[in-house]
Order: sequence, then structure tokens, then C-alpha cells
Amino acid sequence: MSDATGAKPMDLALALAEEAVQHGEAPVGAVIVEGGTVLAAERNRMQALRDPTAHAELLAIRKALSVRGTGRLDGCDLYVTLEPCAMCAGAIAHARLRRVYFAAEDIKAGAVENGIRLFEQPTCHHRPEVIGGLSAGRAEAMLRDFFRKLRD
Repeated sequence: MSDATGAKPMDLALALAEEAVQHGEAPVGAVIVEGGTVLAAERNRMQALRDPTAHAELLAIRKALSVRGTGRLDGCDLYVTLEPCAMCAGAIAHARLRRVYFAAEDIKAGAVENGIRLFEQPTCHHRPEVIGGLSAGRAEAMLRDFFRKLRD
């Protein structure tokens, strides 16, 4: 699956993560695709917007909803460079995304395959299919480098 430019969705998400680093943001990019068409492509903007909810996934969900003109993203897939946190997993469930593809696991704050595993909870009303590990090495290296530079 490619967008109109021929870039695969996870490659586009990784490019957005690299762009985030250039703007002093944690390297996370997210892309939402419907039937091979990219509806939204966003990167973390928490610092720029001074908003702790400005995660790439939430920004992409908001944009895709606007593009579709609906309150749901049934039949759409999310590609994100880092395992979604609890806030983003909740939004994914509410938006009813069909599938979530993520690159790097987030052992500390992830909520899909780590932590609370939101989609496995009996109170979760929608459970997207989850596929982890796509381009994990590249995403993990980017995250490691970003946080190492912050500590130096």
C-alpha cells in the first residue's frame, strides 16, 4: 500500500518522526490510511503547541475525521512509529480505527502490547487489530538517539 507519492505509510510516519526531531519534539509520526489513500499524516507537536495531548496519533485522528467529515474512522488504518499510550489507545478505540500498525514498543508508557493493554480490557468497546514491530529498529534508534541527546 502506498500513498499518492508512492511512499509506504510507515515510511511516511518515520519521515515525520525525523521531522519532529528537527523541531525539538519526540520522534513520533502517525499516518492514517483509508483504502490506500493517506487521510492524515502528523508528527508530535507537544512542544510547539504547548499541549500535552498533541501526540502524533491524536493530531492524525482529528485531521482524518475532518477530512472524512465523520465522527468515526471505520475501515481506516493507523501507522505510528511508537506504541500508543493510554490516551492515544483510548482515542483509537473511540474513533474505531480498523488496524493499528506500530514500529517501536514502549515498555514504559505503551498501552497496547505493554502496560494496561487497553484493547484487551473487557470495558474496551472497540478492539482494532494490532500489528507491532514494523520498522522497529529504525524507530528505536531514532528514539534512543533523541533521548540520549536530551540527557547529554
